[in-house]
Amino acid sequence: MVPNGAGKSTTMKMLTGILVPSGGHINIAGRVPYRQRVEHVRNIGVVFGQRTQLWWDLPTIESFELLRHIYRIPERRWRTNLDTFCQLLDLEPFLETPVRQLSLGQRMRADLAAALLHDPAILFLDEPTIGLDVVARERIRQFLTHINAERGVTIILTTHDLADIARLCQRVVLIDHGRIIYDGALEALRARYGRWRTLVIDLSHEMNGLVVPHAEIVRQEGPRTWLRFDRDVTTARRAHR
Repeated sequence: MVPNGAGKSTTMKMLTGILVPSGGHINIAGRVPYRQRVEHVRNIGVVFGQRTQLWWDLPTIESFELLRHIYRIPERRWRTNLDTFCQLLDLEPFLETPVRQLSLGQRMRADLAAALLHDPAILFLDEPTIGLDVVARERIRQFLTHINAERGVTIILTTHDLADIARLCQRVVLIDHGRIIYDGALEALRARYGRWRTLVIDLSHEMNGLVVPHAEIVRQEGPRTWLRFDRDVTTARRAHR
């Protein structure tokens, strides 16, 4: 989870072996990604947001077949994986459709299947739900949860969507301009940074001396007022009532 410009895509590209780090060390499953690229890519799957690894003018199924030959996947294993992903991601309706004619949601589902056909141990995802509607995002989250639980695939993803984090992530890393400022569990992150909430209210007219129980007025601009309150206190009072 990182803001724009923090270095998330650069980090992902170093982890996948696309970029060479200017300093420090990277080791993924006993390999240095940029030194052992061939061995490394055999063990990982990658989906970079709006970029596709599918062939633009070919039917989707032909891209999958080309990937079978590139990764030298045994046909029986490839067929088993393809059938599973077709069922989980509902790929069947557009297998014969050229990639350029797919919607963003369809293409993202196809890219996820393509990244997993060779049974990688690690899946890198750079903003996998960006630009998708609610239904498409939920389908992808369910799929990722399934492959993590059933196949033991380690998933490393970057996202701005807090719903992605809540649904998918057991470990969260916050990066601020290339510096890690948090690395730990989601609940601990909420406890550390999510205690205070801010509520903006628009009154019918400006009120001086406004007092709101269990809240602090931090800013006023005419009738607009910013209130800060302790989430834990208000939740406890609501439960008590």
